[in-house]
Formats: sequence, structure tokens, C-alpha cells
Amino acid sequence: MQATGTLSVRVYTSQAQIPLEGATVVVTMPGEGGKQKLLSIQCTNSSGQIKSIQIDTPLPAQSTSPGGLPGDGAPCALCSVWAEQPGYAMLQVENVQIFPGVETMQNMELIPLPQGLCSLQQRDERDIPAQNL
Repeated sequence: MQATGTLSVRVYTSQAQIPLEGATVVVTMPGEGGKQKLLSIQCTNSSGQIKSIQIDTPLPAQSTSPGGLPGDGAPCALCSVWAEQPGYAMLQVENVQIFPGVETMQNMELIPLPQGLCSLQQRDERDIPAQNL
């Protein structure tokens, strides 16, 4: 039996946090054989948000090690989130931690590109380190 956690994503630009409507948001998690398992592809609404995603997580009783890997005693599931909008640098965030019974909010700030550049030519990657529990 699995538990579930929730992932919510908000995409915006600038420090004023102006929502980006129509941005593509992709959520994946590690699958079998080193491949990624696709969990969701959505476009943001006028508030820069996608519909929340339910993600399977370990049961709290199975959490035996705060530094463990998913499936090996970790207290959370890990996923990757990337957001892309024409005219902005793509942002990819790795190791987003999803805990059972908790809503995780992932904010994604996209940076405008100089005219003529494609979002696939310039992207920003961030890795979230494990939390000390």
C-alpha cells in the first residue's frame, strides 16, 4: 500500500512574481531501468499554476533513514519538474521532495531571454539537496 503527497507548481517571471499563462510544465520521477516515468504534462492557467498532482510516496512507517534513497527507507518520493515558455530560459528542478500527506509547492521563476534565443539553447538547472530531518 502506498501513501500519496501532492505537488503544486507555480510559474512566474521577475521578482514581482508576474504569473506566466500557457507555460508548459512537465513532472517526471525515476522509473525502472534508469528511465524517467512521466507523471504530468500541463499548461499553466492565468495565475501561472497547474492542477495539483497526486504522487505516490513511501508510507511513514517505511521511512527508516532521512538520507535514504526512494525505495530504500527514504521518507519521501523524488521528482523532477521543468517549465518552459517561448521567450524565457527553461528551468529544470531536480530532486523535488514529495512527502506523504503533504502538499509541496514548487515555485518556478523563468528568466526572459534576449531576442532571438530559444529556450532550449539556454536553460537553468537546480538540484534540491536532501533536507535534514
